Amino acid sequence: MHLLSWIVLATLLGGAFSALTASLFLVAPASVRARILPHLVSFATGALLAAALLGLLPHAIEEAGLAKSHAIGFTLLGGLLLFFVLEKAVLWRHCHHDACEGHALPAHESHHGHDHGHAHAHAHERQQQRHEQGRRNASATLILIGDGIHNLLDGVLIAAAFMIDIHLGIVTAMAVCAHEIPQEVGDLAILLESGMSRGRALALNLLTSITSVLGGVVAYFAMALLQVALPYVIAVAAASFLYIAVADLIPGLHRKVDPGSGLWQLVYISLGVAVIYFSHALAHAH
Repeated sequence: MHLLSWIVLATLLGGAFSALTASLFLVAPASVRARILPHLVSFATGALLAAALLGLLPHAIEEAGLAKSHAIGFTLLGGLLLFFVLEKAVLWRHCHHDACEGHALPAHESHHGHDHGHAHAHAHERQQQRHEQGRRNASATLILIGDGIHNLLDGVLIAAAFMIDIHLGIVTAMAVCAHEIPQEVGDLAILLESGMSRGRALALNLLTSITSVLGGVVAYFAMALLQVALPYVIAVAAASFLYIAVADLIPGLHRKVDPGSGLWQLVYISLGVAVIYFSHALAHAH
């Protein structure tokens, strides 16, 4: 199969398949979603760490040559800092939580109505409701914009991996898919919370997901002229996987502190690592 066909198929898998799979969770009862989602997050954490540290970085160093291993390291560091800045600017990813720190009302404002009588309490409550709905609407817009950019970058990263090695591209697409599914579940929940119908939320979420195909195709034609840049693009891909795992997923796992939850998290993280490791090893054995 032609390399471009691999890229289109893999980016479609990483984008559209993730969104469609996530939509199945909305059909399931809330109790089932609540039980399965934490395990998916743990699995995605292990898959991302393994893809970055056992797949992408070794290939980047191998392609660049040992003499340029420090340059790959600086690229990795720069990628981590870049994603930190982009997240701060709410350009690359959106907040996946129901209430971010910046959205909380100050304590003196939340009690303002009680200090001025019953009528003021009702007025303040209505103001809070309007503020909350405005926040939800803004969150829905940011989700769609952020996901479009995020999936576009995913497509670029998958294409770069395929252009170094088809097996590496497959592993990278698997890791993207693993972390996209739990993210898409959270995205759909927030879109519905903003007041969208299920059909509209699913359609818009699917539309933003397939931008990964566009990113992959554009990257294929652009990078064909810039082969020398591929190892560094792969290093940026590793940085993105590490950043998502360490800055986004792992802090969420730490919110559960009981030994039982910690044990299951370790099991599913290890499972994610094992799936990526053995998939990579099996692909290179053929």
